[in-house]
Amino acid sequence: MTSRRRFLHSSLLAAGAAALPALPALAAADAKAAPPPAPKAIDGARVVSTWDFGVGANQAAWKVLGEGGAALDAVEAGARWAEADLCNATVGRCGNPDRDGVLTLDASLMDGDGRCGAVAALEDIAHPVSVARRVMERTPHVLLVGAGAQQFAIEQGFPKEPLLTDKARAAWNEWRKTSKYQPVINAERLDNAKPGDKHNHDTLGILAIDRAGKLAGACTTSGMAWKLHGRVGDSPIIGAGLYVDNEVGAATASGVGEEMLRNAASFLVVELMRQGRSPDEACREAIDRVVRKRPQASKTLQVCFLAINKHGEVGAHALHRGFVYAVCDAGKRDALLDARSVYATEQT
Repeated sequence: MTSRRRFLHSSLLAAGAAALPALPALAAADAKAAPPPAPKAIDGARVVSTWDFGVGANQAAWKVLGEGGAALDAVEAGARWAEADLCNATVGRCGNPDRDGVLTLDASLMDGDGRCGAVAALEDIAHPVSVARRVMERTPHVLLVGAGAQQFAIEQGFPKEPLLTDKARAAWNEWRKTSKYQPVINAERLDNAKPGDKHNHDTLGILAIDRAGKLAGACTTSGMAWKLHGRVGDSPIIGAGLYVDNEVGAATASGVGEEMLRNAASFLVVELMRQGRSPDEACREAIDRVVRKRPQASKTLQVCFLAINKHGEVGAHALHRGFVYAVCDAGKRDALLDARSVYATEQT
């Protein structure tokens, strides 16, 4: 009887194995064709940021990381640098307003242990990323919005101050002559702007790994210029514009936020890394997912992803040309790299 049971057990295992679908032959070929992984961070610490002005954000973050500080403190410092009085038209003070002439700010912050906080449609508070951290640390919530977010910020000691500049108001009045809302690919890099200057930037996404191997990330933005009042993009939405997991890695996004919201895009990138993809492969596959869902719209909308895994390897991909990202560690303080694109903008 024992022999018969063993025979039946072996037969069932064999039959089950035969029924499983074979792995695609392309998998091995893709592995061979994949680019070599980016070098690991020197001394274990590394910070990466989106766009040209990410160089400055990285330097602010490195003041924390270089002294052995925590990744969470580093990304907040980098985001605060971007929110400061630099007169960036899409981040922090001096940002362009919405359709009704109101400037609103969004931000999120996430630690690799799963803790996170965010604010959206916040008015007259200069550092939304720090308010997001207070939401994370001092409330049972993740996201506060609008008047409630402002009330909380004031209660936490953040000063209320007008942020809309005369220049931004003048740009809004000029836009109202046509009132035509049409996002432009890489608008942050138009007008022959000098890298890192006040015209050349976009939503800041910043990711860091510290010497202890812990990850954190932050996003901050004033959102799309001339958006409908009340519109919120991906930046303050955990899983869309930002996602961090110490077990795997971290990802952030830039471009048209609605596309990231439709695809839970940053969460998707991290989950693809969990399945074994490199940061570069995960970013490329997430781009493919966006295109498959909305192929026609993808011809005129920019979508960008930046990721880092728990080993400090970095990857980035964009739907169209023009997306750059900055890398900073003990070996390179201001490296600015071009992300590979799926489509050439000239083909759209």
